[in-house]
Amino acid sequence: MTDKTRSASAQVQAVKRMVQNEQLGANAPAVGPDAARVETAPRTNGEKGRASAGQQPAKWRANKPRKSPSNRRKAPLYAALDLGTNNCRLLIVKREMSGFRVIDGFTRIVRLGEGLSKTGLLNKQAMERTYDALALCASKLTYHAPKKYRLIATQACREADNAGDFLDRVKNGIGIDVEIIDQKTEARLAVTGCSDLVDKSAMGALLFDIGGGSSELAWLDFRGGRPKQNSKLATAIRSWQSLPFGVVTIAEKFGGEDVSLEKFEEMVAYVARQLRHFKGSHKLKQMIKDHPVHLIGTSGTVTTLAGLHLGLDKYERSKVDGLWMSSEQLTDTMRVLQAMPYDRRMANPCIGKDRAGLIIPGCAIFEAIRREWPTKRVRIADRGLREGILISLIEADRAKATRMRYKQKRQN
Repeated sequence: MTDKTRSASAQVQAVKRMVQNEQLGANAPAVGPDAARVETAPRTNGEKGRASAGQQPAKWRANKPRKSPSNRRKAPLYAALDLGTNNCRLLIVKREMSGFRVIDGFTRIVRLGEGLSKTGLLNKQAMERTYDALALCASKLTYHAPKKYRLIATQACREADNAGDFLDRVKNGIGIDVEIIDQKTEARLAVTGCSDLVDKSAMGALLFDIGGGSSELAWLDFRGGRPKQNSKLATAIRSWQSLPFGVVTIAEKFGGEDVSLEKFEEMVAYVARQLRHFKGSHKLKQMIKDHPVHLIGTSGTVTTLAGLHLGLDKYERSKVDGLWMSSEQLTDTMRVLQAMPYDRRMANPCIGKDRAGLIIPGCAIFEAIRREWPTKRVRIADRGLREGILISLIEADRAKATRMRYKQKRQN
């Protein structure tokens, strides 16, 4: 990671080959303003969690104009990066009339928050894994040169005392500036990203995002009117809360590999005590009794449960995103999962070894939410912060263009 002699053009060509091999862009489906397909970048030159062959991609210099590749589309590109406690995710899209189309993406489990709950610091190994993943993201950004972008970090970087030093190292070494967002911004972006999945006939919804180091709740109340645009749905948030734990912190506190039913109930009880501090909790319960309200979940926990419920041989986002699951179906799927030994969880194609020790803690958080605010059905979302960022960037550009056209019309 110390060799800085490799040219930017060589890096761009390497990423270009990567993109072409993935066959993204031309084969990526058009999606609405709140949906996107996530792709995992293949490892190149035998890299295993590191940039290729000990070499560091050139710094991303977004302020320098570049000659567009021959396959560059004329429509503007936008990018969003979400650096969480467990994952590093990048999404690059092309704006279209009714939304956006995925051009490229990257996701890797980096476990940035590993051990953070015990030490209050990001450990060296976690930072190295994350630095390498961000270097690959920077190469993709260099190649695609998006018109606008937003790169965010969440709970692990909010909590760690050395997060500032780490992000300074990323900025100076790779050339990308990652912004630490607060909990309220995170909740609003999650709502914006999932807005298209809120039932139009519902009077409200409770969105929950189970992360690695924190979990966000947002209560949407439409009894006073529903925003006409889905991109403005966050304005209907009546109450929100960020819980100071997620799947990683719960697993570190209680264990996640061999979890007995008694240990699972301890996890649920621990989370439930935190949920009682949610502002307006009793009013939300009453609303659920009197009006059509549903839960909407966005996290690896709920998408994994959906994949297991569908009996997928391999995870397929197109079948999971937007799926409705009844309370009974969720209960049955959780029971199957709880009875599944750790080695079988690792071997399951919808779980895998990286999530095998985290899925039960995630289910405990989900179960506590279900018990506190029981609804008849839950909608599964394989989308979230990145989509929320992209929608916000695209809508801001559209609004700006509308104002400019109006101004020009008046001048003429």
